[in-house]
Amino acid sequence: MKNETFEEKLEHSKALLEKLMNPEMTLEASVALYEEGLSTIKEAQQLIEEAKVKITVIEEAHQKVSE
Repeated sequence: MKNETFEEKLEHSKALLEKLMNPEMTLEASVALYEEGLSTIKEAQQLIEEAKVKITVIEEAHQKVSE
């Protein structure tokens, strides 16, 4: 899962949520899916933070060139 794109991580999270909504899901399976979902969301958030840093660096470099 670590090599998934941001969009793939979102889709994966949605799929996990759909599974969690199954009323026949056992408690143990639900907890495992919940844990996986939190991990996937955390990874997606990290990708967002990395993108923000890249954008900041690009903007700063562009500002220096413009001066």
